[in-house]
Amino acid sequence: MFQNDAFRALDRHECLSLLAKVPVGRVVYTRQALPAVLPINFSLDTDASVLLHTSSDSDLVRAIDGVVVAFEADEFDAASRSGWSVVVTGRATVVTDPVEHERLSDAGPTSWMPLGDAVFVRIESEMLTGRELRGTHGAR
Repeated sequence: MFQNDAFRALDRHECLSLLAKVPVGRVVYTRQALPAVLPINFSLDTDASVLLHTSSDSDLVRAIDGVVVAFEADEFDAASRSGWSVVVTGRATVVTDPVEHERLSDAGPTSWMPLGDAVFVRIESEMLTGRELRGTHGAR
């Protein structure tokens, strides 16, 4: 991949640090054999997994439980042409252990939507990649 002073790859520690700073990312998965992307709020767990809190009967849960998905979060400033993007790739699973569910109820993300029967979904950070774009003023 071409790299110059305006672009650099991020290491795992930098990726996790940046992910911890933003409240919303996007789950990338397959829905009816087509690519789908859904913005959702999240948090990181102590093991670097991405945690989602959503309704147990949601289409998202049915589509991603037990399969490999991608999760992307970013932050960009159009004026300075700078920012970053991080992608987590790994297996998504619904948290079924009652003790773990209780722990996440206290420490995990809170859904921005009203939920009935809420579940937590964990996306393991099996592969973590990121890139940073530093401002390129005047470039076209």
